Amino acid sequence: MINHIKLNNFGPLSHINWSELGKINLIIGGNGSGKTFLLKAIYSSLRTLEDYKRGNEQRSASDILADKLYWTFQAEKIGDLVSKGADTPLSSDIAFDGKSFSYSFGKDTSKQIASIENHVPPRASNSVFLPAKEVLSLHQIILAAREQDKVFGFDDTYYDLARALRISTSRGKNYKEFSDSRKKLENILGGVIEYDEVSGRWLFIKGRHKFPIGVTAEGIKKIAILDTLLGNRYLDINSVVLIDEPESALHPTAISQLLDIVAMLAERGIQFFMASHSYFVVKKLYLIAQARNWPIPVISATDDGWVCDDLQNGMPENPIIAESIRLYREEVELALK
Repeated sequence: MINHIKLNNFGPLSHINWSELGKINLIIGGNGSGKTFLLKAIYSSLRTLEDYKRGNEQRSASDILADKLYWTFQAEKIGDLVSKGADTPLSSDIAFDGKSFSYSFGKDTSKQIASIENHVPPRASNSVFLPAKEVLSLHQIILAAREQDKVFGFDDTYYDLARALRISTSRGKNYKEFSDSRKKLENILGGVIEYDEVSGRWLFIKGRHKFPIGVTAEGIKKIAILDTLLGNRYLDINSVVLIDEPESALHPTAISQLLDIVAMLAERGIQFFMASHSYFVVKKLYLIAQARNWPIPVISATDDGWVCDDLQNGMPENPIIAESIRLYREEVELALK
C-alpha cells in the first residue's frame, strides 16, 4: 500500500504532507481546489512503477515518468507543472510499504527528469483511475485519439482506462470478495454491460433486451466500469484504485451501495483514493469507519491549506460539511416556525 505522500510546488498543490494512509483514503475540496490534480500526481507515480521493467519495457523509470506526466497533465513541457511563482523545484515523494519513490524538477524542465530516486520494486499489479465522466460511450474515440492521432484531449487516465476495458472478461474462479462485489454491482445495475466484438460497441443487457450504451444512464455506465475491471482480472488484491467524484451521476442510495462495495474490496487488499465534494460520500465513509473500526484518512482543502484528519475520529472540519450542517439547521428552523 501507499503509506505516505509528500508533494511540494506541484501545480495548485503548494504543500501536501499526508501520512499514515489506509485502505480507503479521502480527498475533500471544492471545485478548483486541486483534488483531481492530487489524484493524478499519485497516479503518475503508480503507473511509472507498474510500467517499469514490465515485460519488454526498456525505458528507464525517468523516461517513463516524464512521458506519464506529459500525457496525464498534457502540459507543453512538464516544467509547467511547477507552481506559479515558486522559488524551489516541484518535488514528489511517495512511499510504498515504507519504500520511497521520489523525484524533482524545475520550471525549465522539458522532458528529462534528472533527479529521481527509486527504492520501490517494480509492481506486477495494475492501478486505475476512474474519472468523474464515464468512458464507455467514448471508448473507441479515446483509443483513436491517442493511438492514431496522438493528440491532446483525453489524458492518460482516460487512455489507460480505455485500454484496460479492452481486455476480455475472464472465466473461472475469482477472489470471493471480487465475485461478491460483482454480484452486488450487477444488482445495482439491474443488468450487465458487455462489449460486442462485431459492432465494436458496449451494450447494456437487461433480461432479454439489449440497449446501446449511449442511451443508458450515466450512473449505470460508471458502475459498470468497475464491474468490468473486476471481471477481466485487470484489478487484483494489490491494485490501487483512484476515483474522482464517486458521487457523479449517482443518486444517494447508489452512492451508499457503491461505497459498501469499495469497503468490501478494500478489506481484500485493494487500496482506494477518492476525491469528493459530496456530503453523502463523507458521511457514508464516516459510517464505514465507525462500523468496521477502520482508520479512513482524509485530507481537506481549507483556506489555510490542506488539513489531515481521520474519519474514525469523527467528521472533519471542512467548508463542505459546514455548509451541509448549516442547510440542515436552516431546514429545522423553518420546520419549527
